Amino acid sequence: MKHYYFFLVFLLFNSCQYFEKQVPSEKELLQKELKSINWKEVDEYPSFVDCDKLDNKTKRQRCFFEYLTELIQQKLSSDTLSILYPELDTIEVKVTIFPNAKMQFEPQFPKDSVAYDTIKIDSILHARLIDFPKVNPAIKRGIPVKTQFILPVILKVE
Repeated sequence: MKHYYFFLVFLLFNSCQYFEKQVPSEKELLQKELKSINWKEVDEYPSFVDCDKLDNKTKRQRCFFEYLTELIQQKLSSDTLSILYPELDTIEVKVTIFPNAKMQFEPQFPKDSVAYDTIKIDSILHARLIDFPKVNPAIKRGIPVKTQFILPVILKVE
């Protein structure tokens, strides 16, 4: 009977290893998490204070783009772009919003664009596109991130 208890205790201590779970390494967990993140999308798009009141993500995004386009058009409508380049009706502007809420604007021209003085247009844009209202940067997993997008701006001839 003593041998039986000894055998039972021996089995009890050896059976603990069957209940151990394999703990995945940190690198495996990190790689798995990085693969699951969609790096092309943000959780929340950049937003102006007026657009934050909307509860739907799509409506907030549309509000932001419409408001930003309208502001850019207002700032450029009083300028000489339409006089200098009457054939230029739309400018594509690359907008960059940094995590610290600063904005940067770069005009995008076709590769074969020799009809326009790109340096002059760029300087006009940089001079006019200042003093925007406070913008809230895009959010990805709770962290402010840099976002870039190209916005077509229609120059209104008055």
